[in-house]
Amino acid sequence: MAILLLSVCLTSLALPGTARAQAVEDDAGDTDLAGPQDPTSGTLSPQAAGAAAAAVPIAGGAPTATGDADITGAIGDDAVVGGGLLRDQDLIRSNLRETGVDGLKSALADDDDVPGIPLGTFTLKPSIGQTVNSETTRSGDSRERRTYTETGLKGTLTSDWSRHQLSITGEGYWQRNLSGTGETKPRADIDGALRLDISHDTMATLRAGYSFDREDATDPNAINGAETQAGVNQYSLGAGIEHDFGILRGSAKVDVNRLTYSDVDLSDGTTLSQKDRNRDVGTLTTRIGYELSPALIPFLEASIGRGVYELRSDSLGYSRSYKTYSGRAGVEADLGEKLKGELALGYNTYRFDDARLKNLNGATIDGLINWSPQRGTDVMTGLSTTLEPSTTSGESGALAYTLSSRVTHELRSALVARLSNSLTFRNYPSGSASSDTKVWLTGAGLTYDINRYLALTGDVSYERTTPDRGQATSVARIGVGLTLRR
Repeated sequence: MAILLLSVCLTSLALPGTARAQAVEDDAGDTDLAGPQDPTSGTLSPQAAGAAAAAVPIAGGAPTATGDADITGAIGDDAVVGGGLLRDQDLIRSNLRETGVDGLKSALADDDDVPGIPLGTFTLKPSIGQTVNSETTRSGDSRERRTYTETGLKGTLTSDWSRHQLSITGEGYWQRNLSGTGETKPRADIDGALRLDISHDTMATLRAGYSFDREDATDPNAINGAETQAGVNQYSLGAGIEHDFGILRGSAKVDVNRLTYSDVDLSDGTTLSQKDRNRDVGTLTTRIGYELSPALIPFLEASIGRGVYELRSDSLGYSRSYKTYSGRAGVEADLGEKLKGELALGYNTYRFDDARLKNLNGATIDGLINWSPQRGTDVMTGLSTTLEPSTTSGESGALAYTLSSRVTHELRSALVARLSNSLTFRNYPSGSASSDTKVWLTGAGLTYDINRYLALTGDVSYERTTPDRGQATSVARIGVGLTLRR
């Protein structure tokens, strides 16, 4: 499997001639991307000192409420991503906003034509969206339908300083069922990043954030027969520093996350406490890169982490606190504004405090490639490996590989089409009582800009979860809506 995923990335990176030929047509309207970086890191590469931080998780995940398949979310209770940053991937449910590789707007990016609201040395760009959606869930012979509305609020606040930069992004979504049955899934996310330009060669980043989401019924640690799954709160803090030593580039970062879980409402009217899943996770990551050329930088990365559960033992008597160790070797490639990416191979391990739980180990492959074959078309391909601890009695967890892709194409100046796919293979150790699982997710959508302030959107998606043992589950969604932005 790893060889197959590696071949995909190497094939994309083998197109420098095309990328450079297309770069010739670049003009003043093109915006250079930040240099390649760890997809889960909040720290940019040194050559990106003038650009805003843009962390891009790349594992597969759940569709957004409007139906567009979201390749930025992952599946699992707790995951080690990239260089070892631990984070609850179920919290990442909505597509991140980013500029296209060739600097043009895309359906996933806020329209640069929108002026925003000046607030002193800051610019605020708010938006509000309303969608009407239909969802059908099938599991074995059972079928559940619902029609619901979703209201979304989003906003970015960015400084306009001569040095340093503060950027705050936030979004929140609230659902209301109009007919049928089905669990509503509110979610919220707010993140702040302060970039400090200490010197020409040194840059520091401070980050803080909060996320809320509700677990899906198909998640590995979901409670069977629950009326309402657990709500997941994540609080995060991070700090990092990068320095350019000439041909060498070094960085270090510390990330701290706290995760708390609300009670689960059961179908018989009782509740089940999830307090034994609450935990604090800290990770230290260091990285050193060697500049063979401005376009090619091999690197080595190592991280160590510690996860401590709020309760010494869970409800089944297991002490699930753990230590993590990981190492990666990879290469950053910057072949012009048309093609950028990063690919890394490594090894990761979880070592649990409870001797009854086997260590969770596995080889990792992670990468992110942004390619623009022509102006107005952006292609993103992602690879991700996650280690997912389990809450099942006697189980350590699973190793999951995800291949994801997203394509946006500007059909006309005011009409953008998008297509996204992801495929996740979740593998448990041999002899495990849990079943290996495949999750396939696909989606498509259109965004039509009625004017610079108002856009019409339409999305469809399909998600199928297929365990080796047990019933398959599929979820189909379709939605239309309007987005008002300022």
